[in-house]
Formats: sequence, C-alpha cells, structure tokens
Amino acid sequence: MNLALRVNGRTIHADVEPETMLVDVLREHAGLTGPRVTCGVGLCGTCTVLMDEQPVSACILMAPLAQGTEITTIEGIPEDDAVVRCFDRHHAFQCGFCIPGMVLTGRAMVAEGHAADREEIREGLGGNLCRCGCYLKIIDAIEEAAQ
Repeated sequence: MNLALRVNGRTIHADVEPETMLVDVLREHAGLTGPRVTCGVGLCGTCTVLMDEQPVSACILMAPLAQGTEITTIEGIPEDDAVVRCFDRHHAFQCGFCIPGMVLTGRAMVAEGHAADREEIREGLGGNLCRCGCYLKIIDAIEEAAQ
C-alpha cells in the first residue's frame, strides 16, 4: 500500500503493508527517532505523536488511518516553544526517554486549556510514564507553560 503522510509539515511517502503501525513508518521511512516503541500496546507514551494536534499512541495506530491528517513529532516542535522552554527551565527530564511524549502531550493540554491546575495536568499525563520519576518537575513545567 502506498502512503502519503504529512509529517512535521512535509509529505512522507512509504510503501507498507496495511497493518503497519504509524510509529514504524515514522522511524523507518521518515528517519524520525523521537517516537519510540517501548510497550507496543499504547500504555507508556513513548510513541506519542500529535495527529491534528491531538496526542495519539503511534505504536497502536495503523499508518493508513493517519492519511489526510497532520502528524507532529517532537522533531517538528521548535526549540523556542513555550512548553520546551519550561521543560528546560524546570529541568523536567533525566534520561529523556519519555520527554518527547510528555512535551507533545503537555503542548496539547496547554493548547486545549486542559492544564488549569496540577490535578488536571496529572490526569492529562496519565498515558505517559516516566521511569526516572521526574513527574513533579514535568508538572511544574506544564503548569508554568499554561500560565
């Protein structure tokens, strides 16, 4: 199956099987390493991308379903983005493995007005796991970005 996906503002072409997951197209055909495959069942958040500005788990989304949408990976977010700056200012990272998904989820929450307080932020980050335990700093960063 021939796919044409809009990723970070450019078109990516890939010839794949219909059941190919979006994360595999992004990594293997677009050369993007921000979305990662860890759990493979959409629970950990390391594969998170934005599809039409909404966070999705790219490890469980079949790539053909993403046609006609705009996909944004961490590579498509500018370094001067407010959420990125707040993550940096709050040192809201350690190993960095979860950070792409956390930043993208945080951006969507801020954009939608779903980061009004710490409890709402905690709830919104529920699909993203940080193995290093940087949750408090991540919440601080998103809280500041929302202000």
